[in-house]
Amino acid sequence: MKGLKNFSLFAILAAFMVIMAACGGSNTTAKSEKTGDNTTPKTEEKKELSGSLVISGSSAMQPLVAAAAEEFMAKNPKADIQVNAGGSGTGLSQVAEGSVQIGNSDVFAEEKEGIPADQLKDHKVAVVGMTAAVNPKVGIKDIKKEDLIKVFTGKITNWKELGGADQKIVLVNRPDSSGTRAVFNKFALDGATPAEGITEDSSNTVKKIISETDGAIGYLAFSYFTDNAVTPLALDGVEATAENVQTGDFPVWAYEHSYTKGEPDELSQAFFDFLMSDDVQNNLLKEQGYLPVTKMQVERDAQGNQKNL
Repeated sequence: MKGLKNFSLFAILAAFMVIMAACGGSNTTAKSEKTGDNTTPKTEEKKELSGSLVISGSSAMQPLVAAAAEEFMAKNPKADIQVNAGGSGTGLSQVAEGSVQIGNSDVFAEEKEGIPADQLKDHKVAVVGMTAAVNPKVGIKDIKKEDLIKVFTGKITNWKELGGADQKIVLVNRPDSSGTRAVFNKFALDGATPAEGITEDSSNTVKKIISETDGAIGYLAFSYFTDNAVTPLALDGVEATAENVQTGDFPVWAYEHSYTKGEPDELSQAFFDFLMSDDVQNNLLKEQGYLPVTKMQVERDAQGNQKNL
């Protein structure tokens, strides 16, 4: 009888332990579902971006920004981005007055007269190298800076004076509002004012005119040297390459700035984040002929002072 009682007590205790274990498991499960303990964390759904952006400004930046915008819109179907050129001055003016969300510029806002730089936020998204470009029939591939200045100021008027073809030099310039012109004048011509010549708003048009006009010379961003239509010139024996820009050996380069009026809105910030992503910085920039800011071994300020990093 005593054995039976002991067996009953044991059975009751065992049943009680099973019930408590089950309850504890249920509580643990409930707690896990509530707090995430011991479970695979749930991934938050990515917010779907929508809205529209209008971007204007630097024609040197247009190929890059347009290509990035296409990729961004493919990933965000409800976002619409329109990319216009018009020159750095136009981009800075329009973003300052609020008619566009982003203004692209090859120069610092502080360098443009009449631009309220203190109201604008600078986003440096890339670096661009620039150099003089000539019609292939000119017959030269390298030029001394002092001779380049003489060419653009009208002191040298025929390529035969520099060992090239017997052709009259035809200057192709960008308008005063152009950031490409400002950068080229400052770092290739040492601030000299170019003589009168053909003036075109778009780098694409400049390239076309140079390629079709005997004796023509202008200047373009590296991103436009995608074929043999025009010949990029080395300067003082230093080739116009990405590597020489990164080390500071080739002097004609600039940051590619994207300005917003104050802090960027959600869609603009998302686009900037995309521009600074590894995929864009390491792949798309190279494909389009630009350089990542992160790989520069030198830096410049708005006054043009350069120093090693």
